[in-house]
Amino acid sequence: MLNLLALSFEGELAPGLDLRCLAPGRKPPDGWGVGYYPGGEFAAAVLKEAAPQLHSTRSELVRTWDPLESSLMLLHLRTATWGPITEANTQPFVRSAWGRDWLLAHSGSLEQRLKIPAGARFEPVGSTDSETLFCRFLDWMQEQGWRSLGEVDAFRLRAWLEELNQLGPLTLVVSDGRDLMLYADCTGATQGWVWQVSPPYERLVLGDEDVELDLTRRGAKSRKGVIVATQPLGSRTDVPANWTQLAPGGLVLVRQGAIRVEALPPGAQGTVAPTMAAEFEARSRLRRPPETPVRVMDVVHRTVYRYQNPVERSSHLLRLTPRHDRLQSLLSHDVTLSVGVTRSEYEDVFGNRVRRAMVDMPYKELVMEARSRVELRDTDPLGYRPLHVRSVLPLVWMPWQANMLQPYLLPPELPDTQLEELSEYAMSFARRNDFDLLDTLLDINYSIFKEYQYAQGTTTLNTTAFSVYSARRGVCQDFANVFICLARLLGVPARYVCGYLYTGPKHANTAQAEASHAWVQVYLPEVGWKGFDPTNGILTQTDHVRVAVGRQYSDATPTTGTIYLGGGGEQLEVLVRCEPVMPEGQ
Repeated sequence: MLNLLALSFEGELAPGLDLRCLAPGRKPPDGWGVGYYPGGEFAAAVLKEAAPQLHSTRSELVRTWDPLESSLMLLHLRTATWGPITEANTQPFVRSAWGRDWLLAHSGSLEQRLKIPAGARFEPVGSTDSETLFCRFLDWMQEQGWRSLGEVDAFRLRAWLEELNQLGPLTLVVSDGRDLMLYADCTGATQGWVWQVSPPYERLVLGDEDVELDLTRRGAKSRKGVIVATQPLGSRTDVPANWTQLAPGGLVLVRQGAIRVEALPPGAQGTVAPTMAAEFEARSRLRRPPETPVRVMDVVHRTVYRYQNPVERSSHLLRLTPRHDRLQSLLSHDVTLSVGVTRSEYEDVFGNRVRRAMVDMPYKELVMEARSRVELRDTDPLGYRPLHVRSVLPLVWMPWQANMLQPYLLPPELPDTQLEELSEYAMSFARRNDFDLLDTLLDINYSIFKEYQYAQGTTTLNTTAFSVYSARRGVCQDFANVFICLARLLGVPARYVCGYLYTGPKHANTAQAEASHAWVQVYLPEVGWKGFDPTNGILTQTDHVRVAVGRQYSDATPTTGTIYLGGGGEQLEVLVRCEPVMPEGQ
């Protein structure tokens, strides 16, 4: 029989839980309990029952209970070893400390009774080894000066639990309302299994003969999450159950559906998150990417329109001039048209240089070519402040700042239900990073890169941020739109950037075609506009050439036009070439 099951997902889920072990003909457990944190608060709710009868009223209640909605949940099925079968001895146990409720569930049974020292702050109500262990754990936390799992030194905690593990089987799950901890018994007497769930999926149901958990029955969305259990449960939908066993004596910390730390005993191999070291290194580089040298780039942007029938008359707007500011200098620039003339040049409301061209003669092919030389000086994108200076969400703007930034604070016009879902998704990043502004933005940037598939031809210019979020695939424009939407829902001004990306001689940034590229700039207090490229999971430096910015793609599109007469069967060909200019003498 499954003994222990726990969930941590980004945002809140309302799962359906069916305790099949209470069906006729089955041997019921000695007790069962469910603990969770409704509304994302630190106050836990626990529903449990000792010595349940068949068709238990409480089990029917938990199966249909609407308030069972949380990003964290623990389920425990008891086989009694210590203490009588009573409510006091039924897990999960809950204790309040340091402004939050703690939940604990234990799989296994210690062979020696723990002693509570005189004067201890926490004392058990029941008579089980598990509750005594819980009290000892909280006392030890207090001795270390830690008030939450987020403050814990995971390796020191793992070593302490390994010492207690010498007293008997110990697989443990603990939650403080934000984080979830799993420790796996070092002898393998009981096990800890982990399933890292990745969207997209429409249905996700898992279970065995005793338990069935439906994470999507109540309309729950496709979310990233981590499921831990003492034995793997089968998937009853087309989502493969990718369980991996946590190494005996290992410990993991999970927050908002993402594994934050995997602490293993000396010599053990990581099984839960084998790429975690590489990811940690990648995220560390984002926290402070290495400084790059100043670069001069030659850019050629060639656009060709072809038509089956001659176009008699047309007008065009061209945004092909790279921007000129303190981090990017335009050294030379020229635009040529195969037919037509430039009637005017002006700076639009977003500061983009725009050309208006008119063509009054028939043509079947129109070629627009822009040649630019640009010096790029965004060499140290996070060098604007010491790393210990911290900005937190929500941001507070002066009234005149909010007025000027208003176009970049309004989320896209989507149905309320979709914006609510995206808002909850955005908040999961903020919660996972303790509402630190920069860490939250870096997490969004890297998560889109890692969890969304770059797939050309799967979206159009009209594809919404919600559709991309649901399908978890798109192209650079789509990923920029998702990032912008999430940032604005968090109250962070964000704008769309169109330009060029140097992919290098070996194409280090492989998710690019030879065309324009899109990324995002966010406005940071007392810093200004800073670039994030979610398609590649990096900060913009001297590989990115900025051309146009705006609220959205339509404000920054390189070329737009209107055909007044003729045309038909249009074919578009775009070619972009970025080449660094080598210094003289090299």
